[in-house]
Amino acid sequence: MSTLDFLGHLQTESAMFLDAAQAADPAARVPSCPDWDADDLLWHLGEVQWFWATIVADDLRTGQQIEDLVEPERPADRAGLLAFYREQSPRLHSVAAEADPAEPRWMWVSDEALHDVAYVRRRQAHEALVHRVDAELTAGRPISPIDVGLAADGVDEAVVVMFGNHPSWGTFTPGDQRVRVRATDAQRSWLVRLGRFAGTSSQGEAVDVPSWQAVDDDGRDADATVTGSAADLDLWLWGRPVVGSEPVLTGDQQALATFRAVRDDGVG
Repeated sequence: MSTLDFLGHLQTESAMFLDAAQAADPAARVPSCPDWDADDLLWHLGEVQWFWATIVADDLRTGQQIEDLVEPERPADRAGLLAFYREQSPRLHSVAAEADPAEPRWMWVSDEALHDVAYVRRRQAHEALVHRVDAELTAGRPISPIDVGLAADGVDEAVVVMFGNHPSWGTFTPGDQRVRVRATDAQRSWLVRLGRFAGTSSQGEAVDVPSWQAVDDDGRDADATVTGSAADLDLWLWGRPVVGSEPVLTGDQQALATFRAVRDDGVG
């Protein structure tokens, strides 16, 4: 179990997001999310934090309860968006801090071990971090330093959960190739087995795509390696610009091409 202070990181990253979002021109495009302008980004994180604060505060545990939620209307101007964010961001921190982290809550991932307040805290700390980076880019600022521990946990979440935890409506079929991801400044590494995920979604969409699954690292050589600092790996996996150097990819070119295809498809 992680000992990271996710609530502290949630509070810090959310405040940094607000500072950068206020500095951006409302109509400025978000370089890392080009379909959005600065106000779209501000609304997105405000609505996300409203959503998860409501799930925690109202003890929502089922998909039907989520479907019955009445979403707030988007404010009409920048002042309204800022007011909404300033209300919802501390609300999320407060209700997540007050709730027992072991209490069950609805969560979209298939791994039921993550259906609790503890994972809401973790997920929202990383959500705030990634969008803080988006806001800084939109405001024309350099990316502020990222805590090494939080970044390493972000790599872990991306590798194990965001890419490696597959929905129950499909099947992951492992192949023979393996890739090791190594964070040089965090003394951490992850091993993934490449394969394919196939099935038909609840919307009737047929899916058959390259994927991976995290596996225990037995110390054997991998077919390929992806190496970088924790922050650069975290941002790279999320499709954001790095703060230092692009991760170094070495080894079998087919394995690396499959790994990059999964990464390029995005984390949702």
